[in-house]
Amino acid sequence: MLDNDWVIVLSAAALGFSVLNYVLLDGTDLGVGVLLGLTRDSQLRRAMAVTILPIWDANETWLVLGGGGLLALFPLAYAILLPALYLPFILMFLALILRAVALEFRDYSPNERIKRAVDGLLLGGSLLTGACQGIVLGTLVQGIPNDGWQYSGDGWEWLGIFPLYCGAVLVVGYTWLGACWLYWRTEEELQRRSARQARALASMTLVLLAVLVTWTVNLDARYAYRLANPLVWLPASLLLLALLCGFISGFQSRRDYLPLFAALGIFVLAFALMIAALYPLIVPPQLTLQAAASSPTSQVFMLIGFAVLIPVTLIYNTYGFSVFSGKVRALEGDKQRMGD
Repeated sequence: MLDNDWVIVLSAAALGFSVLNYVLLDGTDLGVGVLLGLTRDSQLRRAMAVTILPIWDANETWLVLGGGGLLALFPLAYAILLPALYLPFILMFLALILRAVALEFRDYSPNERIKRAVDGLLLGGSLLTGACQGIVLGTLVQGIPNDGWQYSGDGWEWLGIFPLYCGAVLVVGYTWLGACWLYWRTEEELQRRSARQARALASMTLVLLAVLVTWTVNLDARYAYRLANPLVWLPASLLLLALLCGFISGFQSRRDYLPLFAALGIFVLAFALMIAALYPLIVPPQLTLQAAASSPTSQVFMLIGFAVLIPVTLIYNTYGFSVFSGKVRALEGDKQRMGD
């Protein structure tokens, strides 16, 4: 039998892996939704929708794994987080529903005017979803009042300046991922347009992230101490430099996926830095992974389930990407349908 500390670490790793996969995969879809809603040309909008229609719903599976995993693996953290973030969570789920309806039913709109309104709903749902997720993460990093057993705040901590700023950063970051995705999956005018957007959004995201890191280390002395460790900031700096070189050079190569992979790598790096700052806390300022964990028997049982579900979900995602791989042309957008 594994040592109890290792079981807790593995449980946290499984939970973090699920959340990270959701951010990377569905975050890209949300970014495409934002760009689609801001695009005037109907053929370009249709082509953008085609790039994510076959895969967006599978990407949301990771959100279910993350939410269910938190309840089963760390029930005390779930009990504190949920009442503190009721409204952002409810708004996020409503926005996800709105986005799903708009994306799936846009082709059934009787005329272009109504279809444009539906795309506006897709834009709103994508923006609100990304903002709420950033607010949740920002509230978590900021710290949630609790006595070690239950939530003790007033329910409005998420309206602080820091969580709202995190919401804005995540929306811009998701939009950057969406532009990189479109650069990979499209051709001609839409690809050139996406390249310009990706470069501009990269600069915005990096500036916003730099401010966010500086702000984060000033929130709590423990964050500053952990991130100031040379074993953390030195590899992170070198990796960031390598990813930026890959992002820039990707636009000059024939490997159109490179800018997206580099952007995803920067998201992974940011997520890793957040974990490095928080560990071993799961709900700052005081609740640790050990204190929030369920019984070892429950965690081992859930880890067995994760050992089955994570590979199956990864295989399904990979298979979906491979089946619907290839370029999408804007001129073909209005003719292209699911399964063509």
